[in-house]
Amino acid sequence: MTSRWLGLGIAAILWSAPAGAHHAFAAEYAGDQPITLRGTLTKVEWVNPHGWVHLDVKGPDGKVVNWAVEFGSPNALLRRGLRKSDFPAGLEVVVDGFRAKNGTPTINVSSVKLPDGRNLYTGSSNPNAAGAEQQ
Repeated sequence: MTSRWLGLGIAAILWSAPAGAHHAFAAEYAGDQPITLRGTLTKVEWVNPHGWVHLDVKGPDGKVVNWAVEFGSPNALLRRGLRKSDFPAGLEVVVDGFRAKNGTPTINVSSVKLPDGRNLYTGSSNPNAAGAEQQ
């Protein structure tokens, strides 16, 4: 009887491990530090658990910094009608999101504005962001 409970306990821990491995927005990003960036897309990573785009942003001093921009999962993006091909290298975009707490040039994005004026919601993991992804 004891070994059955032990087996069930181990199974429950192993089953819940992937959920615990997924980061919480508040652990990595500052919800009280919104940021808007205008830059040129340099790279797209359509990967799980989160998609990423990278963009070169010119600062006030003229120095270019490459920012990592975290999107929602590829599945969530597809459900919103977005495709990897919507984000070709060289495209100038405006992104709204929240800064990383560790000070790196990384943000969790809530929307991307394309040159044609479309505003795309990108599945932010911030529960308070407009169009936030429900997990």
